[in-house]
Amino acid sequence: MASRFYLTTPIYYINDVPHLGSAYTTIAADVLARYHRLRGDETRFLTGTDEHGLKIQRIAAEKDMPPQAFADEISAKFRETWPELDCAFDDFIRTTEPRHKGAVQDLWRTIRDAKKPEPNIYLGHYEGLYCVACEAYYSEKDLEQPGNICPQHKKPVETLKEESYFFRLSAYADELLAYYESHPDFVQPPGRLNEVKSFVQAGLQDLSISRTTF
Repeated sequence: MASRFYLTTPIYYINDVPHLGSAYTTIAADVLARYHRLRGDETRFLTGTDEHGLKIQRIAAEKDMPPQAFADEISAKFRETWPELDCAFDDFIRTTEPRHKGAVQDLWRTIRDAKKPEPNIYLGHYEGLYCVACEAYYSEKDLEQPGNICPQHKKPVETLKEESYFFRLSAYADELLAYYESHPDFVQPPGRLNEVKSFVQAGLQDLSISRTTF
């Protein structure tokens, strides 16, 4: 029976031009999309580029380019590459596009306005060990010692403190556990359900969802 099928590649980070890894995931997604189209499924295949981040800002500065001009140049290379590999995506999204910004703002308002004893979104401070190349925070135990070295890029991380908006994820632990009990097929594969439940039971941390520093 035909059904609706949606898939997306990662939205590729534009610190550099497309490479073998991004080609691999796009081709794999294209194969899966073609399979579902042959089955008669209503299929939507999305790809695109992630154009925000401190690393992008710094690379653009090194090239003496405005960040948006740098993003335009690299994003175009991604859009041009996939047809050359015969990958037939249905849509290409850029995080700097007005339609993406509008969707994010709508989602933000929906989350913000949901009724809870405390606001779902609040302004706080985040401090930690940050790798600009990874665009990620690390705990000290996950870094190579001595020197707090990023295990991926073999460079020292930075201590970063910044004002950030947080989503109050910690308020939803009981609701998530109740949902898993009533919808045991929600977590896939099923063998991961107990692992996910244990993670939630151990206590959820509020999630940093938007920076204010750049």
